[in-house]
Amino acid sequence: MKLNYRIVIFALAIAFGVFFSIPSLLQTEEGKKVTLGLDLQGGLHMLLGVKTEEAVSSRMKSMAASVKHFAGRNDILIDGLAFNEKNVQFEVLDSDDILTIDEFLKDFEGINISKDSLVISISLTPAEILKTQKESVSQAIETIRNRLDQFGLSEPVVARQGDEKILVELAGIKTQEEEQRARELISRAAKLELMAVDEDRNARVYNMSEADAAEYGDIILNDVKNPSIKYLVHEIPVLDGGMLTDASMGFDENNRPLINFKLNAEGAEIFGDFTGRSVGKRLAVVLDGKVYSAPNINERIGGGSGQISGNYTVMEAKDLSIALRSGALLAPIYLMEKRSVGPSLGADSIKASLVALIGGFILVIIFMVFYYRLAGVIANIALIANLLILLAVMSLFGATLTLPGMAGIVLTVGMAVDANVIISERIRELIYEGKSMHKAIEEGYANAMRAILDANITTLIASVVLYAYGTGAIKGFAITMSIGILASMLTAILGTHGIYEMLENRIVKSKNNRLWFGIKG
Repeated sequence: MKLNYRIVIFALAIAFGVFFSIPSLLQTEEGKKVTLGLDLQGGLHMLLGVKTEEAVSSRMKSMAASVKHFAGRNDILIDGLAFNEKNVQFEVLDSDDILTIDEFLKDFEGINISKDSLVISISLTPAEILKTQKESVSQAIETIRNRLDQFGLSEPVVARQGDEKILVELAGIKTQEEEQRARELISRAAKLELMAVDEDRNARVYNMSEADAAEYGDIILNDVKNPSIKYLVHEIPVLDGGMLTDASMGFDENNRPLINFKLNAEGAEIFGDFTGRSVGKRLAVVLDGKVYSAPNINERIGGGSGQISGNYTVMEAKDLSIALRSGALLAPIYLMEKRSVGPSLGADSIKASLVALIGGFILVIIFMVFYYRLAGVIANIALIANLLILLAVMSLFGATLTLPGMAGIVLTVGMAVDANVIISERIRELIYEGKSMHKAIEEGYANAMRAILDANITTLIASVVLYAYGTGAIKGFAITMSIGILASMLTAILGTHGIYEMLENRIVKSKNNRLWFGIKG
């Protein structure tokens, strides 16, 4: 026997496969393992809709807040500032300030500006409305994905379906409590707003209707702890969660959970300016339309940080800080469809897949040994190495294994065997032609190479396309197929060739082609 570079590479590949596949095979606590998908371990499947029209209204509200802040900072007197889903409207009281307002509005993209004397109306262009609606779906996908990643779920599937739908698949959700917590985290708007209390009229809030409040540019909000307590606040917020940079759970002096938040430079500046000119008044901390606190402003507050206190549990405070950190949803989402996949169904799927994989694997091994004798044994060694390498690579990258992925593994076994069959048949043909064993092996691999490469490369291209354009389950199939194809080329072409080179002298001395290749002569 003689060593060669092929057998060395093959041995290293087997060692790699064994080492990195052990955590998945033995389910050890340490080491990276393959993650089971929704169809294999159970979980939650949801189809969500996005109310994109409300993203436009939110955009108008944010624009109105910017106008209000700019006017306040530059001592520009405006009156009648109001907004709806179509436009923002206000009146400039001094005509000398019109040019300053015009310069400010130039920074806004995708808007139409109309003027009637000193009354200015701002609206979004049709193209900008469409863009805002599309961005609200993209932002919802990114926000939900960020929340679920911080929630601790492995490999959640969050993907767009159609124009305004989002598919969410969460593997490993097994209890009703886990499902409820995940759903609340996904759907929570997490919209933080700091809103000024209308101190002049707040005493009459209990005798006001929503229409009465709207006449003064106000809205009525309830206290989160006690809904019977109401606040009259200016509808246009001082600032919103878009200026939030961080949120984390903390504890107050009585060891009760609260949320600490920080604002960006612009938010800190707005916050400082507002508190500086509003000493003695109250600022309501509003989250998702509920007032969490409304402290008195005793002095200018710099630094751009604050707290949200409420009657939280530790888990609620943690989830809320996750929602705030990952960003508010520009548009509300709603549940369109929900399916729970039980772990027992996943276990049945695994059992059926393993029966198919192991059964097919054993039949292939028996056939190869029966038909090709020791050449079949060599092919089977390559086949086992192929599976170990496939599992090791998936474990190393923390890939998710789904039911279609297991189908991909079964198909990979067939393709790996196919390559060995082609090689063995080419070698047998050359032996029949009277070639020496050395030439039969070398030319057999050379002749088989083109057919193997053509088949594997075309399949690999198809797998790449499936991964690029497919969704969750299809991607799983494509991943296992791609890794399996590359592994089979390493084991079937390089690995078995190295074994034959190492054993060539022994094969020649034995002069027993029936034992080595299952043929006479």
